[in-house]
Amino acid sequence: MPKTPALRLALIAAAAVLAGCNSAPPLAYTVPDQPEGSSGYTEKPGWATERFAVAAANPLATDAGYQVLKAGGSAIDAAIAVQMVLALVEPQSSGIGGGAFLLHATGARVEAYDGRETAPAAATEKLFIGADGKPLPFNDAVVGGRSVGVPGTVRMLELAHKDHGKLAWSQLFQPAIQLAEGGFKVSARLHALLANEKFLSKDPVAAAYFYDAAGKPWPVGHVLKNPELAAVLRAIARQGSKALLEGDVAQAIVAKVRTHSTNPGQLSLSDLAGYQAKKREALCTSYQVAPHDYRVCGFPPPSSGAIAIGQILGILKNTDAAALPLQDGLRGPAP
Repeated sequence: MPKTPALRLALIAAAAVLAGCNSAPPLAYTVPDQPEGSSGYTEKPGWATERFAVAAANPLATDAGYQVLKAGGSAIDAAIAVQMVLALVEPQSSGIGGGAFLLHATGARVEAYDGRETAPAAATEKLFIGADGKPLPFNDAVVGGRSVGVPGTVRMLELAHKDHGKLAWSQLFQPAIQLAEGGFKVSARLHALLANEKFLSKDPVAAAYFYDAAGKPWPVGHVLKNPELAAVLRAIARQGSKALLEGDVAQAIVAKVRTHSTNPGQLSLSDLAGYQAKKREALCTSYQVAPHDYRVCGFPPPSSGAIAIGQILGILKNTDAAALPLQDGLRGPAP
């Protein structure tokens, strides 16, 4: 199997661990695996800006977005540059092998771009049911190819760029390509998460990239290069999303998923090529705090965020929230 970043992305997507819950007595409670462990907390001062701001999970990604905006790019342009860098420097959380939602606001107009990953066409309601008719244990269901869906992030960003991009699509990939070829320093967060990861090191390709010869995660500050990912990003920069969802890269992803040694999946080439990003109507609710009347908008289903926020604001309408004490102060508690 060729040593491509697509294989790494497929593995990382398959190994993503979600939080579970099982607290009903009298069953014994087992602490579930968490999606990501904590890696420290640093209190930061507040900031104000008059022109623009960029917030991302890694400073290298933040800087990429800043440079794009400084060059005259749009918010969508900056988001694309940020996402491509995050695929390199924080692959455990975000990447071109997954899905995404994007909410875009221009004045009173709010647009929702849906790039959520979807199940393979061959998936059935029995996908996560074992031979005994019972749900598979969590790790058995999630780790491997079985849980890998059709990635939608790149095609969704492509759609948003067609509507709101200012800079050339290819230009937005340059920061990530340069970092992938020149290398980036392993962050404390990436190191900590790799140290606690139980499954990634079992895959030869991932182990060779994320761990040293002794099987230890690369130390903080180690310069990690990914020329294979740079090559894929160059292809996407030239050809658009079809460079990921069709052709050699797509074939490598499907082969990795379907030939997993212990937990193969059902992803197909037609699943990848047929993926369609969608534009949806944002879900908005009103909220009054005299003398102001706010319109609060978020992403509609399949996301649940806007529904939850709307329910919370609906409850607060019947509460004198201004009279409640701020027990944790304006900054909130440390996680």
